[in-house]
Amino acid sequence: MSELPIKDLKELKDLFPEMKDYVPDPADAAEPDTSETSVLTIQEKAKMKLYVSRDKKQRAGKQVTLIQGHDGTDQQMEKLLSKLKSICSAGGSFKDGELIVQGDHVKKVIDFLVKDGYKLTKQKGG
Repeated sequence: MSELPIKDLKELKDLFPEMKDYVPDPADAAEPDTSETSVLTIQEKAKMKLYVSRDKKQRAGKQVTLIQGHDGTDQQMEKLLSKLKSICSAGGSFKDGELIVQGDHVKKVIDFLVKDGYKLTKQKGG
């Protein structure tokens, strides 16, 4: 074990001469999502009227943050929900055209939506 550590990959390759060069398989490459339904334009976002509210009715006393008024596709709404859950560090779901984030995160959600281009985002209720 008195050998010196390997300083670069060329020395590592010399240790294993029988190994072939790595060539990535084109079938494994992730296909870029080019479908037009997955991306909302800035103008579409600016025209959407979103309402953010907190609710605990029919939820066993637990508070949730509701986002209503998004008229994009289900795929777009799931993508937005994923971002919101990440920002709020909370769970959530998508049901009946509403985005539901667990917990009281109205301020965080409104701030994110306005920065993301949803200019007509309003708080509903108190």
